[in-house]
Amino acid sequence: MKDVYITKIAKFLPNEPIDNNHMEERLGIIGGKPSRARSIILRSNQIKTRYYAMDKNGNSTHTNAELTAEAVRGLGDLEQVELLSCGTSTPDHLLPAQASMVHGLLKNGNMELNTAAGVCCSGMSALKYGYMALKSGQVEQAVCTGSERSSALTKADMFQNEAAHLEELEDNPIIAFDKDFLRWMLSDGAGAVLLENQPKSDISLKIEWIEGFSYAHEMETCMYAGGEKMEDGSLKPWADYNNEEWTQKSVFAIKQDVKLLGEHILVKAADSLKRAYSKHNVGPEDVDYFLPHISSYFFRQGFYDEMKKNGIGIPFEKWFLNLEKVGNIGAASIYIMLEELMNSGKLKKGDRILLFVPESSRFSYIHTYLTVH
Repeated sequence: MKDVYITKIAKFLPNEPIDNNHMEERLGIIGGKPSRARSIILRSNQIKTRYYAMDKNGNSTHTNAELTAEAVRGLGDLEQVELLSCGTSTPDHLLPAQASMVHGLLKNGNMELNTAAGVCCSGMSALKYGYMALKSGQVEQAVCTGSERSSALTKADMFQNEAAHLEELEDNPIIAFDKDFLRWMLSDGAGAVLLENQPKSDISLKIEWIEGFSYAHEMETCMYAGGEKMEDGSLKPWADYNNEEWTQKSVFAIKQDVKLLGEHILVKAADSLKRAYSKHNVGPEDVDYFLPHISSYFFRQGFYDEMKKNGIGIPFEKWFLNLEKVGNIGAASIYIMLEELMNSGKLKKGDRILLFVPESSRFSYIHTYLTVH
C-alpha cells in the first residue's frame, strides 16, 4: 500500500463577500415581509460574511460545476491527473453526475470519474475515494473536490408559491422555521485538492487515515431536500408529489429538523470521534490543529463540552475555524478551512491535523488525520 499526500489545495469563492445587512437583498424577501428569524439565527451562528453565486439582481453567476472547475483550475497543470472525485449536496442536475459536468468544463483529457452524494460528508467521501485509489496503486494523481451552490435552493423564489398558497388558505404565510433556518446559514463555494504518492511542495499533508461513521440505523432524517418529512419520521420523495405540490410545499428547498439536530448532533459527534481514536490508537494529545466543520458557533462550546465529557476534549487553542468569514459551505467547508491553514505559514513539519466533518442529514461523521511533511 502506498502513501498518499495532499500536495496542493485551492479554493474558489464567487463574487464579493456579502455581509449580514445585505444577504436578504440577494436571497430575496418571502411574501413581502422580512424574515423574523433572520436576526436570531445570525446572532446565534455568528457568521459575518458569506458568498453567493449570484449578482445583485439575484441572477446566477456560476453553476455548481463551474464553481468546482474554477477551484480545480487553481491547482495548476492537470495533464497527469487520472481521477476526478467530486462531492456535493447541491448538484446542478439529477443527471449527469457532478464529476461528469466538472470534467466537461475542464476538458483536460481522459480520466476516471467518481461522484459522492450526501450532504457535508460528501466532500470527504470524495476525498476517501481518491485516497483509496492512490493507496492501492490504481492511480498516481487524483483531484478531489467539495462544492456547494446552496443559494439556488434558499432564494425567495423557491418559497413564493408556498407563501401565496398559505395566504389563499387564510393561513399564516410565514415559512416554517425548519426552512427559514438554513437560509441564514449557507454559503456557496468550492475547494479542491491534488493527491500524489510523494510530497511535492514546501508543505504536503500525508493522509494517515480517514474514518466514517453513520447512525442512520438509529436516527430518523434531520436535514433533507427533495421530499417532505411525515409524522412517523419517514420521508415522502419528491416523485410521489405532483408538480403543483412541488411548489406549494417547497419540496425542493433544504429543510432541517432543528429539534432533532440539537438533541443528537453533538452526542453522536463525540461518540464517532471516540471510535476513531480507539481504532487508530490516538487521542487529543496527538492533535496540533483541530479543524471541525461546524454550521454555527452555537455548537462550539457544546461540542467541546461533549468531547470533554467523553475524555477526548481538544483545547480551543488547537481549533482552527473560518466560519464567520465564509459561512457554512457544506461539502466545501473543510476544503476551504484546510486551504486557509495550509497557506497560513503556521504549519511546520511533524504537525498533526484532525479534520472533523459531520452531516445532520441522518447523522454521519467523517474524521481525517493528516501529518505535515
